[in-house]
Amino acid sequence: MNYIQRLKLELQSITLDDTTLTIYLQENNIQSPELDYNPSLFTDKLAILQTTLAILESIANDPQLMKNYTEEGTTVQGFADALRKRIDQLESKIRTLLINNDTNNSTFMLF
Repeated sequence: MNYIQRLKLELQSITLDDTTLTIYLQENNIQSPELDYNPSLFTDKLAILQTTLAILESIANDPQLMKNYTEEGTTVQGFADALRKRIDQLESKIRTLLINNDTNNSTFMLF
């Protein structure tokens, strides 16, 4: 599985062309998206999560998608709420990965 395929797996129903995905991947330090993705490498995992976050933030910046719609008197705001929750989850996961990978952190266990 290459980086583009892995990113599509992470994005699921969000469809973007490969050129757009390549640009996002290159902006997150994956210079050759056609190469194989290695899930055991910290840098690969982090790059995929950061790229996914960047794409979702771009979608969140589209005012057409963020409008409130009313359907039969009911406000439908689910897309924006779900998107915001997913962005928050990704930010948290990225922070956790960075903290867990930091071997020179200044925290210690005090009993």
